[in-house]
Amino acid sequence: MQEAFREENFSNNMSKIRDILEMSDEQIRLVWKDAAESLFRLRLSAQTEKLASPSDVRKGRHTIARCQTVLNQRGSPMVADVPGEATTPTEQTKKIKKPKKSTS
Repeated sequence: MQEAFREENFSNNMSKIRDILEMSDEQIRLVWKDAAESLFRLRLSAQTEKLASPSDVRKGRHTIARCQTVLNQRGSPMVADVPGEATTPTEQTKKIKKPKKSTS
């Protein structure tokens, strides 16, 4: 019984990956954005009430991970290039240096 469930679940996940692989980069970004918004709403409602299907949170995270993985494999940026915005991780996370304390 469990083995049949695992095979069905595995084949279902493989079809999801194949579907994402067949999409264009723009379509993947839209799926990623929709999944992120849905996950945000689910997390928000989980704080205020009991979810009807708690597994939806995990499914949303997995969908986001699949999209990010495919985009990384293709070498595409996660978000579309916006003029004037940082696109590399080092530009996005510049650290602010704290002034040194004087020892006088």
